[in-house]
Order: sequence, then C-alpha cells, then structure tokens
Amino acid sequence: MNNATIIGIDLAKRVFHAHGAHIDGSVAFRKRLTRAQMLPFLSAQPRCVVVMEACASAHEWGRAIQQLGHDVRLIPPSYVKPYVKRQKNDTADAEAIAEAGSRPTMRFVAVKTEEQQARSMVFRTRDLLVRQRTQLINALRGHLAEHGLVVPQGPAHLKSLAKALDATDVAIPQLVRDIGRIYLEQIEQLNAKIADLEKTLRREAQFGEEIRRLQTMPGIGPITAMAVEVFAPPMQTFKRGRDFAAWLGLVPVQHSTGGKQRLGRTSKMGQRDIRRLLIIGAMAVIRWASRRGARPGSWLSRMMDRKPLMLVAVALANKMARAIWAMQTKREDYRDPGLAAA
Repeated sequence: MNNATIIGIDLAKRVFHAHGAHIDGSVAFRKRLTRAQMLPFLSAQPRCVVVMEACASAHEWGRAIQQLGHDVRLIPPSYVKPYVKRQKNDTADAEAIAEAGSRPTMRFVAVKTEEQQARSMVFRTRDLLVRQRTQLINALRGHLAEHGLVVPQGPAHLKSLAKALDATDVAIPQLVRDIGRIYLEQIEQLNAKIADLEKTLRREAQFGEEIRRLQTMPGIGPITAMAVEVFAPPMQTFKRGRDFAAWLGLVPVQHSTGGKQRLGRTSKMGQRDIRRLLIIGAMAVIRWASRRGARPGSWLSRMMDRKPLMLVAVALANKMARAIWAMQTKREDYRDPGLAAA
C-alpha cells in the first residue's frame, strides 16, 4: 500500500473510513475499518498527519493515535463541509476531511487531555442540572398561575410558592398541593446536587496557577476560570487578544464587500460556555458599578451613560476576553487599566 502523508478518518461508532493522500493530493488508499482494526492499521503506517472531525470520541481517538507517533489534527465539522463533493457518504467525508486538513490556513482544535475532559464533564453536568431546575421552577410557576398564584421568576421566590402551598387560607385543590410538593422536592434535590458540583469546581479551581491568575480579574470566579481552562485551547494558539475574542463569538458579524466595511450583530459563532459566563460576569461588574458608581471618565462610565446595559455587557466581555489572553500569554495577574493610567 502506498505511503500517505495525510490520512483523513471519518469517525463512527463501529465502522470507520480512512482516506490516505500523497503530498500532491493524489489518492494513496481508501479503506474501511472496524473499531478493532483502527489502531493496528494506523500503527502500521509511517508517521504522518491524521485528521479527524472534532466530534464525539475524537479526543479519545486523538490521544490514542498520538501515542502511535502520528501528528493528530482535529477540525470543526463546519470547516469540513465545504470540501464534500456532491454526494454525502462516509468515503466522501473522509476525503473531505483529508482535503480540509491539508489546507495551510485551516484552523484546528487542540486535543484535550483526560483531565480536561473530566473537568468539562463536571461543568457540563452542573449546567444540565441548572437547566433542569429552571424547567421545574417554570413548570411549577405555570401550574400554580392557573390557580391564581403568581410569583416572579427565579429560585429566590420558591419560598413564596412553598408558603402558598402550605397555607390553609389559600383556595387550592389538595391534588395541586400534593403535586406542587413533588416539584419542590425535586428542586431541592437538584439544589443539593448543584451545590456539590460547585464545591467540586471550587476545589479543582484551587489547583493550578492559571486558574488562580484568572480569578484576579473582576467578573471571573472559579466556575468561569475553570471553563476557560477546560474549553479554551492554549492561548499561544491566538496571535492577539482580539483573535481569542473572535473565537468566542464576541465580535460583530461582517458583511463587507467592495471595500466597504459593514458590521452586524454579535456573531455568537464560538465557544458558547465561556462566552455566556463572560457576559454574566460582565453584567455583575456593571451592576456593581451601578450601585457604587463607575470611576468618572472611565470607559465603563462613558459606555453606561449612552448605551443599553446588555450592549455594554457584551462589549465588556470582549475586553475581558482580550485581557484573559494577555494575562495568560504574559503570565501576569490582572492589572486595572484605570490604576495603570494613573
């Protein structure tokens, strides 16, 4: 079999397709592999570039293939799609992956370690439980609103619902009271599990100089710092801070043509977990500045005077992303721009 310089692999559960290509792009081989045949086949190949889509199980396969001595590259699936020719099948996908991986300007995803994936599982599990708790709270509020009990949104108002369910002077059918208590019990169980996962995240955040450094920035706590550590690639991947902000989707969408620059809404095309947490942290900084008063003449003060708060939060999150890049690449704690200027 001809030696290939790059191998594109279309991952699946049981059956994989490999496409080998020479340095000039010509086909070296096309092969169908089972899960058991995958690693033995690659171990028999000379060292080359192995490209896969960054999808489920890709990081596990990437670590195993790296141990064989190959250069592993993961590509976002959206970057592979333009290289698929007409018919969509596993063989065509493997060829498209190899073609996309051979492009010199292609952007790749870093292979995660087992520790990073374990921490991401903690983070994602907490996020899932928070969404389930929100669903239960909204469902309970909706059911009780049908019987005249209306309370504001948010977990902070659950006590009002619990008191209303236990109150004897409130005209509610007994069946509604019983079902409402089931909701409250489920919500309480989720609260306990979420609290345990947050303790785990805070405990994990105590280890590592980079996580400690990130928490010196206002608006970044243990959960956000862990999200950056787990989901973001090494900061050396980006040439400048705005590249990291663009990777997070905190920049405007461009519709530029004919030399005319047209910028639209925030792209939101990036890592949504970090982006969401940065915006939440930025909003916390804005609320604190609203109560205490922002530094006169500062960027935040000028923005809050003339722009909507959510727009200011997104803009501040963009600045926070750039500051994160600078802190991580220079290995320095956060420095307040206002104090530095003074």
